[in-house]
This record gives sequence, C-alpha cells and structure tokens, in this order.
Amino acid sequence: MLDLNEIAVFVEVARAGSFAEAGRHLGMPPPTVGRYVQKLETQLGTRLMQRSTRKLRLTEAGQVFFDRCAASVTALAQAGQDLVISNETPSGLIRVAAPAGFFDAFSVDWVSEFLALYPQVNLEFVLSDEPADLIAQGIDVAFRAGLPLHPDSVARKFLTQRFILVASPAYIQKNGTPANFRALATHDCLIQTTKSGTPPVWRLNGTGDLKVSARFAANTSRAILRAAVAGLGIAMLAEVVVAPNLRAGRLIRVLPHIAREAGDVYVVLPSRKQVPRAVSAFVRYAATKLASDEMRLDLVPEEQ
Repeated sequence: MLDLNEIAVFVEVARAGSFAEAGRHLGMPPPTVGRYVQKLETQLGTRLMQRSTRKLRLTEAGQVFFDRCAASVTALAQAGQDLVISNETPSGLIRVAAPAGFFDAFSVDWVSEFLALYPQVNLEFVLSDEPADLIAQGIDVAFRAGLPLHPDSVARKFLTQRFILVASPAYIQKNGTPANFRALATHDCLIQTTKSGTPPVWRLNGTGDLKVSARFAANTSRAILRAAVAGLGIAMLAEVVVAPNLRAGRLIRVLPHIAREAGDVYVVLPSRKQVPRAVSAFVRYAATKLASDEMRLDLVPEEQ
C-alpha cells in the first residue's frame, strides 16, 4: 500500500520545482525529501522525476501521477485545517440527554440565548427519566442524578439538589396547611412511582419515614409537577424542578423548614479525551444558569 506521506511530499516537490524549496515548505531537510520520493518511485516501479543539479522535471509517468494526486492531497490538507479551525470555535451538533422534566427547570429561553451566543452550534435533546446509554445513543453530554453506570464515562458533580414539599395555593386554600410532617398522612399526596412498586414512603431530613396516601401517582417528576400545579395535592420534588413555578406563584412551599437532600446531579461525558469546545461551552452555560441566585442552588466547584 502506498504511503500517503510520500505522495504528499512528491506533490509538494512537483509544485515547488526543487527538493530544497519543498523542504522549506514541509519543514524537513532536502535529503529527507529526496528519500521520500525515492521510496515512492520504488513502490510504483517507475521514475517520477528527472533530477539534475539545477533542474527538476516530471517524467511522463510523474506528470500523470501528479495530475491524479494533487487535488486529493490538497483536499486532505484542507480537511485537516478545517477541522482545526472548527475545534477552535464551538460548532456542530450537541446531543444532550436529560430527564423528561428538564425544561421545567431549564428555560427554553436559555436555549435560545445559548444558540444566539454560538451560532454554529445545534442542540438536540433526548429526554427520558431512564438513564441514557451515551455510547449506544450517540450522546455528547448527559445530566443525571447519581453516578453513571458505564465504566468508561466521565462524571463531574454539577450541583447538589434538595427535595422540598410544594402545593398550589388553591389546594392549600381548600385543604389547609399541614401542621407538621406527620399531618401529611391526612392530605392528598402526589407520588412518583418506581419500577419496584414499593409502597409510597416519604422521608425528609430529621423526620423519619411516613407512609402517605396517594390518589394520583405517575412515573415521571414532570407529571407530578403538573398535578401539583393543577391543585391535585402536595408533592415532594427537587428544588430545581419547582423553582420556576415557585417564582411565578403557581406553587408555594409546604412546611418550608424541612427538606431532604436529594443527592448530587452529575454532568456525564462519554470520554474525558478531546471534549468538543461546543460541549464544554454548553456545560459551562448550563452550570451558570442553574446555579444563579434566583434558582437558589449551590453550584459545586469543578473538580480538578
């Protein structure tokens, strides 16, 4: 098989008209340039150039070979240069995996702002409460609670979230405010179901466990959020999920003095090697937005 490096050197020599000039362009000494051309001629079994002390010209075979190869060598070099330039400026498609209710916490207006900041970037969101397989699904970055299962992926702590109790003003007006955690047992509570089908038990810091009754249950936090806004009961949801509705007054805190640490949210990448600039830019942007004062969240510093 022909060596592409030897072909590229031959093309440069043919264009420059001498080994010395080609060597200056390529950053290698003229004898090395000559050896590349000789090895290529040996591989092809024909002479490509006629050399003299003052002049170099292509043989007929050399001219035919040059005409066939020159455009391809130029195209390959340009492709490499284009890739270097694209890596310097955030660009390309980012596939983002996130929970189904991601946009309940992450404003679509923020997406619009990010795309305006980086006009060469496209975003595609894969939303599901099931953990994404980053490799199989071609995911560039994922946001998820808990550490990833894939041993080759790279996780960095993104933020720490709390679970809090919320309800709509209409529900509280109709049913009253529970006096304490135990009083929740007499209220309609909104339960997020699990695969195991275990009975609904709520646990908050310093309160112990409490079995609650649920006239409405669903398997996604997004459905629970909507039910809470609709006045169906009291929900226990991550603070980051309910923050926009709290600010808008669609929900209010219930028993605001208690909460439950919900663990850490991680940003997960398929590999730590050569992370695209577009992905890095999006992760930084999302961290800034989700850690803003109005979100009432503490951003965990980046680990070194």
